[in-house]
Amino acid sequence: MPSGRTHDLLTIVLAIPAAAAAFAATQSLPGTAVFTAAFVFGGLMFGPDLDTRSKQYSRWGVFRFLWFPYRTFFKHRSRFSHGLILGTAIRVIYFLGICSLVVIAGSWVCAAIAGGKVISQTEFVEMWSTIGRFARQHLGDGFLLMIFLGMWLGAASHTFTDLAVTYIKTGRRTKLF
Repeated sequence: MPSGRTHDLLTIVLAIPAAAAAFAATQSLPGTAVFTAAFVFGGLMFGPDLDTRSKQYSRWGVFRFLWFPYRTFFKHRSRFSHGLILGTAIRVIYFLGICSLVVIAGSWVCAAIAGGKVISQTEFVEMWSTIGRFARQHLGDGFLLMIFLGMWLGAASHTFTDLAVTYIKTGRRTKLF
């Protein structure tokens, strides 16, 4: 398989035509910026190698612990980690779930230390709704789609590279789909 350095280089190089295609499709500088940032993030930080001790995993620094359950649950190069269809979707859902758990746990800790109240389910949902409204107002209605597509394509560039190298080395495709 290609090294982490090769995957990183490809992510950066492919970000340029990906940004050009995004601008051609949207004619929006903010939309293109969101897409390109998500593409680079998807390739460098959110790729399929989060299920191993990889460059992507180590880049999370003190937040690496967030990915430990993911590493434990998914086998490396399975269709659930490297798969083009499910890989990024599972990581996005996983990451949002973990972020939600961290916010709730933080609320409990703050309530215990400061004697305040724990965030209610309604307040939690309202918090995410407020974030969504703010983002839609400042980045446009399609920002979530642009983020997901950018992250998906950034991570997919990793999978495509792995497929190409595997095909070249063995002369056949593996069961990554």
